[in-house]
Amino acid sequence: MTALSLFVAGTDTEIGKTFVSSALLHGFARAGLRAAAMKPIASGASERNDILHNDDADQLDAAANVALPNEIRTPFMMHEPIAPHIAAQQEGITLDIGRIVEAHQYAVKQADIVVVEGVGGFRVPLDDKHDTADLAIALGFPVVLVVGMRLGCISHALLTAEAIKTRGLKLAGWAANCIDPNMLYPEENIATLTQRLGAPLIGVIPHFAPPDAARAAAHLDIAQLLAQIQ
Repeated sequence: MTALSLFVAGTDTEIGKTFVSSALLHGFARAGLRAAAMKPIASGASERNDILHNDDADQLDAAANVALPNEIRTPFMMHEPIAPHIAAQQEGITLDIGRIVEAHQYAVKQADIVVVEGVGGFRVPLDDKHDTADLAIALGFPVVLVVGMRLGCISHALLTAEAIKTRGLKLAGWAANCIDPNMLYPEENIATLTQRLGAPLIGVIPHFAPPDAARAAAHLDIAQLLAQIQ
């Protein structure tokens, strides 16, 4: 089997990209695949035992069944939980897309599938000229869009899907992540997105309190997604 990769994008920040990415990793592992994770850029880290840790990256590590070296899983990790280009400027770091591509080339040799989680939304700046859309283009593999189900999600999802497709990337599927348990008419919102997004709905993940990515994996159609990215 040729190693596969996918890029997980989100409609916004704090909509559950890491949660859904972790659920995907659990699902791939249950399908018998060696699944590795990358969070190439993470802002918001603290030192434990002289090692920088980011909560999102740690969650991905816990869900993957193939461990990657920290510098491969997350080539760029900054301390402040702020926009990555600002955090990088504060720490004198250049967010080099080429370095991320090289890290992925190592990662894909270790696993059957690599889940690469983006940072924030799809157009988060990385420097004066580049954003995460440019990172997705440089990597060049199919995109899974995580839609945080809350008021306003329809426009955010459609705009993000349009941005993905206009860059020549394949939108392999989307997941509805029910982050707001009090959202009105969620089923109707999901139906509208299903009609308009032009990509398969790979799962509707109910609200979990506390979050449980292993249980959430059962709500994802892993077989359908694999068929889309192969």
